[in-house]
Amino acid sequence: MTPEATVLVRIDPDLRFFAAPRHRVEQFELRYDGTATLGHLAESVGVPLTEVGRLLVDGVPAGPGHQPRPGATIDIGPVERPQPVAARFVLDVHLGKLARRLRLLGVDTAYRNDSADDELIAQAERERRVLLTQDRGILRRRALWAGAYVRGADPARQLADVIGRFAPPLAPWTRCTSCNGPLITVSKKDVLAEIESGTRRHYDEYARCGDCGQVYWRGAHARRINAIIRAARLSHPEIGPGA
Repeated sequence: MTPEATVLVRIDPDLRFFAAPRHRVEQFELRYDGTATLGHLAESVGVPLTEVGRLLVDGVPAGPGHQPRPGATIDIGPVERPQPVAARFVLDVHLGKLARRLRLLGVDTAYRNDSADDELIAQAERERRVLLTQDRGILRRRALWAGAYVRGADPARQLADVIGRFAPPLAPWTRCTSCNGPLITVSKKDVLAEIESGTRRHYDEYARCGDCGQVYWRGAHARRINAIIRAARLSHPEIGPGA
């Protein structure tokens, strides 16, 4: 392999986990015939375009459609955080716990546990939502309007990643955790027939989902939920005022 037939690729450490093990190094040569774009080169080494931010060719910024010359040095960087995109999401079927936490924080989050990939992609485009997933394959689909890879194996880390990347404004206790509908304050007397006697004795403030009708109150689980909210705000103070 001659130098003229290759490019030197350097992947930012924050993105190297996407690459094949042999490419998780500081830099490596990649066979190149002079026709592929920077976007194609990034995807060929395993980095979805949804995760690619700044691209440099010999130190000069370039777009994903740019065709570098053979022998060039290419730097692939991560997306800027916070990412300037509308913070409305649709989540794939494996992120149900994350969906619930985002809704607890008042973030507009569409989710169903039976949605197929094609349905998710269509919904993301139709409703102008960012598709959140840990499926790298779906992020490489050309039909995808906007997507993002969610980092972390547990819901707490996943939530921190999404908030850190998109900095959505938070409005806790305003969305139904079951259907994403808006919560509307209702009087205690309006829900007496729907709550247990113990709940009636201990709680006076209630809300109802405007879409599915589910009744909510800040019960014993409120302390855990408030801890989630506080952690989100402490980690990312730019996401908005407290509730």
